[in-house]
Amino acid sequence: MPKKQLNILLVEDDQVDVMTVQRAFKKNNLLEKHRLFIAYNGIEALSLLKGKSNEKMPPDNRLVLLDLNMPKMGGIEFLHQLRADPSLQATSVIVLTTSDEDRDRVEAYKLNVAGYIIKPVTFDKFVDMIAVIDQYWQLNQLPRNYPYS
Repeated sequence: MPKKQLNILLVEDDQVDVMTVQRAFKKNNLLEKHRLFIAYNGIEALSLLKGKSNEKMPPDNRLVLLDLNMPKMGGIEFLHQLRADPSLQATSVIVLTTSDEDRDRVEAYKLNVAGYIIKPVTFDKFVDMIAVIDQYWQLNQLPRNYPYS
């Protein structure tokens, strides 16, 4: 079965974490198949998803990897706005954060995230985590012509 191309939006304010994700994608040979977009806060992410930024993100096969603790608009506020927008509300989101707070986890799941993952400490674990996310999403079967995947 051929791999599905995903349009992945990483919403992350920490440049070191952005580079770590990019390196993990490269190590897993995922940049050849998937497109990785970067937003440094929730405002930039919403703009990109709505097509209001200079960079054009395709509207299908979207997956958001979301940090929670960011300036300007944090992850939970981003999720509230995403879910309130009819054109974006079904966008798949995995929280990827350092927050191990129960209140953050509960709030994220109330806002229909597909998963909540604590960022691994070591690079090798980060590489493994990115591989698992890719494997899961390759198996995930959305209905044909599903506009907000």
